[in-house]
Parts: sequence; structure tokens; C-alpha cells
Amino acid sequence: MVTVFENAEWIWNDKAFTENEYAEFLTPFIWTGKNTSINISVCGDYTLFVNGRYVASNQYADFEHYKVYDTIEITEYLQDGSNTVAILVWYFGKSGMRYLTPNAGVIFEIFDGDGVLCQSNTETLSRKSKAYMSGEVKKITPQLGFSYTYDATKEDSWLCGSTDGFSASVIIQDKQEFYGRPIIKHKFCDLKKGEIISREKNRYLIDLSEETVGAFSFSFMSDSRQKINISYGECLKDGHIKRIIGNRDFSFDYIAQKGQNTYTNYMLRIAGRYIEIEYEEDIQLEYAGILPQVYPIKEIKPCLENPLDMRIYEICINTLKLCMMEHYVDCPWREQGLYAYDSRNQILSGYYAFEGGNADYAKANLYLMSKDRRDDKLLSICFPSGEDLTIPAFSMYYILAVQEYLEYSGDLAFAETVFDKLTSLIEAICANMSDGLVCGFSGENHWNFYDWSPYAEGNLMCDDGKKPDFMINCVFLLGLKAYDEICKKLSKVNGYSGLFGSITEKLREHYQNKETGMFFTSDITEEATELANSFAVILDIADKKQAEIICEKLAHGELAECSLSMKPFKYDAMIKVNKEKYKPFILQEIRETYKKMLDFGSTTVWETIEGESAFDDAGSLCHGWSAIPIYYYNIL
Repeated sequence: MVTVFENAEWIWNDKAFTENEYAEFLTPFIWTGKNTSINISVCGDYTLFVNGRYVASNQYADFEHYKVYDTIEITEYLQDGSNTVAILVWYFGKSGMRYLTPNAGVIFEIFDGDGVLCQSNTETLSRKSKAYMSGEVKKITPQLGFSYTYDATKEDSWLCGSTDGFSASVIIQDKQEFYGRPIIKHKFCDLKKGEIISREKNRYLIDLSEETVGAFSFSFMSDSRQKINISYGECLKDGHIKRIIGNRDFSFDYIAQKGQNTYTNYMLRIAGRYIEIEYEEDIQLEYAGILPQVYPIKEIKPCLENPLDMRIYEICINTLKLCMMEHYVDCPWREQGLYAYDSRNQILSGYYAFEGGNADYAKANLYLMSKDRRDDKLLSICFPSGEDLTIPAFSMYYILAVQEYLEYSGDLAFAETVFDKLTSLIEAICANMSDGLVCGFSGENHWNFYDWSPYAEGNLMCDDGKKPDFMINCVFLLGLKAYDEICKKLSKVNGYSGLFGSITEKLREHYQNKETGMFFTSDITEEATELANSFAVILDIADKKQAEIICEKLAHGELAECSLSMKPFKYDAMIKVNKEKYKPFILQEIRETYKKMLDFGSTTVWETIEGESAFDDAGSLCHGWSAIPIYYYNIL
């Protein structure tokens, strides 16, 4: 934390504001030739222009109590004498699973080596955007939130300093502490123009040739003012993009002006392979595509002897890179959420995929998660999130991810920084124990999810009641084991270590089939699953002999299969019992599973092996948690 915005104020164009509001801010200043930068922070997202030229965008995901600002060098955009800084701010308003925005606002200061040249205050000119529609518009998905409508017929020259419709800004909220952006900003690559693969009377269908993430951009001529709809997706159905899937609408609207239209949206990242442009009257499309936005990181490419392994590795690392926004996201197309478990797989893979293990980026992700606040002391489903929803098991995976970061980086200072958060998570789980076992959490805001597999999915937005099950206890022991390792590294006493033995004995007593020795997930069923029995091996709930039996069954496919995301626990169990024996099996299963994606023509790895047909036709073909083969190619 450093002192910034000493005389700047949080401002908006009006004291009253609505959900999904776009506001524009103008400030002129005189440049005297020195290196000049801007500090900026917004509630929502922003696009920064200097003298009409795009400079930067994308606010770091944060909380009101952990407010992050960007420092951006703008010297190359300046000219002698008078200059204009223009800022477009998108205030989401309605909190969701990837943002928490109770207040509107922007705060900034422009400075050089001599000090502040100008800053946000009541002299800053502002207005509600003319071209972007504020207020209620359609939503893309519950996770992504609002889509947008842009009206090019209402464009003017405000980016270059025109003040039509602008007036003095108002101070909108009090200042708090600010924190510098913990990671470097993303870079835009050259525009990836799509190939027109189909043109019918009222539409263009465009193929980008591979999964792409970034800012939508297009240019065309129109003979009239008309409404154009742009949809995007990862795959086609009956020659069209699957625009409407349940309550999701993967599209946005553009009102074209007569004549030339050229437009780029730098704030809402879209993802997919295909773009479909539907129009009312004929247009002459010059180009449409995506400006890929990438996090600057160098990848490590191993020398794998098997060509198939190299191809699998390449689509895994491509997926990791596409899922790196201001933080790791699960799937860029459908959600763009930072989940504690999904990111654990991504961070673990990143240690081996990128130079330096990408430790700074991993640390920033883990720190952001630590700033989450809930009354029940668990972690929210995503970060930052305004949804009162949590997956209790994921709080324990967070502890595991911190322990793995500590093991990889040796960063004791960070572990000390988040230690109280880790302890509070352990306490939250302990508070939900009954008769010596952890219970699943009650209440519709607690989703007792463990895997996308039978008997492990839980019931979203339903009250499962407070009752123990094998899975929540295993995940708790996994988190407790990681917590114990952290305590040892920090020379702290683990006051919960006595729970290992007592919970283990009760799990053997209540959840082990006395005839087969296999473990089952809950009182609902005694079907043996891969995930439950893998946990039993990893946590020494199964004795040595039974662990060997379990691994044989894992190798022969005799247990109810776990999903791609949970394969690490299956493989870790087999490695623990006999690494050399099961190495060929693990590699072969990876090859068989991921070859299906390659044969499909995918350039990224899928959310589940069902691909696009999963989740009622909404399965993602680019999902970070499935990039885990990177880790196993490196440790086997």
C-alpha cells in the first residue's frame, strides 16, 4: 500500500445512478514535456483514451475494502501544450459472481516528476454516455452479467475533447486505502480477423480458426441506420452459433449509423471460435474479429518423446493462457469466474508451465481470495462476488493451494499474511461438526458440491440439511493436512491436529463397506466412487492393503468415474501407492481422454469429457481446471 490520490476524489456524473450505467469523464491539462503517468481506479471497468487514442482498459478485480489502482504511462500519447484525457467507465451496479460493486465512481490523478498535474474532482467534466445504453439490458449469463447495446448514431467527438452535454462531476463516495495492481497489465495482440465461412441474406458467419479471448472489433459500411446483433460461441449447431442456451444469451447489439462503422469494445472480453453477425439490411463487412488480450508470460515447453503428449501439453498450456485475465477464470466463454478449486488446478499447472512458475500471478490470485468476507467465515463461490453462495469444500482447497504455493515458492511472508484467514476457514468447518464428524452445510446459500459425478454434485440453491457425509470430511482432512504443513513451516502450533485420528476412525466406521473394504460417499448410497476412494488412499483412511486394492480398481475402471477436474486426486492416490507401477496407466488415460478433444479439432481442453453437450448443451470447450496434465507430465 502507498499513498495515492491525496487530493483526488471519487466522482460520478450524478449522485443518482442505475445498474449497468456508462459514464464519460473529460479532463484537459497542459503537458510540459516530462514523463507523465496516470493513477486510476474505478468501480466497475474502464477504458482510457488520451487525445482520442486508446491507451488502456480493465480494472483489476477487487473489493471495496481492497481497492486496487492502475499506474499507466501516457507520455507517448501526449503532445506539447493542451491535452485531453477521456475515460469511459462501466459501472455494473448489480453485483454478481464476478464483481461486487455497491458504489459507482472513478478516481484518478495525472502526474509527472514534479507532482500532480490534475486529478478527479468537481471540476472534472462528465456525462452519462450517449452511445452506450445504461440501465436494464439483457444478460449474457448469470455469471458474466450484463450484455450491452452501443448506438453509433449517437457518437460525437468527446474522446478528443468535445464537451457537448458535459457538466461538473459530483463527489460520490469517501476515499479508502488503495493498493497498487499486484500483476502487470495484459497486452493486446494484433487483431485476429475471422474468415467468412457463410453469408446468407441477413447474416455473416465468421470462423476465427481457434479458441480466442479478447476484445470484439469490427468495421463495415451500412447504407442505413439499423440494428445489428453480434453473437459468439465455441461451436456451431445447424450452421449457427448457439446464441440462446437456457437463460443465457451470448450476444450484444450495435446500432449502425449510415456509412462507415468501426467499433471495438475494450471492456467486455468475449471468448470462442465463431462470430455471427445478423443485420436488417445489407452491410459490406470489412473485417470482424477479436483483439487477443494476453497476460505477458513465457511458457516452458518440455521435450516429451510421445508426439501425442506434446499435442496434449500444447492445448493444455493454451487453455491456461486463455484463462488468465486479471485473475484465473474457469471458462472465458461462459463465466470468467475465479473459483478456489478451479484456480488450484490452474496455479499448480502454472508452476511447471511458465518461467518462474508464474509465482507472482499465483500469489495475486491467492491474496485476492483471502480478502473475501462472509458471515459464515467460508469463502464465497467466486472472487470478488456479490452472490450469497458458497461451496464449503472449496474453502479447504484454498488452504491446499496456499500450502502448494508455499512449497513451491518458499514465501513464508505470504503464508503469514493469510494465516489468520486459513485459521478462520478451519474454524468455520469445525463449527459445523456433529458427533465428531463434519456435516454438510444447511441453507440454500451452501452448495455441498464435490464433483460433476454421481452422488457428488449436491443440490444447487437447495437446502440439503445438516448431516455428515464422507466427502466433506475428506476435504476437511485434506485442508487440515495442508494447514498442518503451513503451521510447521511458520513454527506455529496446530490446535486442530487431534482431529485427524478421531475423524479417520469415524470415517472407517461409518463409510467403509465391511465386506469389500471400499468407501462410499454418504448414507444415500454405498456405490464406490473413484473420488471417495482416492481420498481414502491419499489421507490414509484406507490401510496399506486396502489402498493397493483401491488402486487396482482405479486402474481397471471398476469404480464410478470422477470428472476431469478431480482426476488429480485419482492420480495422486496411485502415485502414492506405487508411482512406477501406475505411471503408464496415468499417462495412457490422459492420452485416451485428451485425444478425444484433439480429434474433435479443439485447440483447448474441455470442462468435462462430454464437451459441448454437458450441462444441457452449455459445456465449455475451454476450461482451466482441465489443464492439469501439465503437472503430471512434469512429475511422472
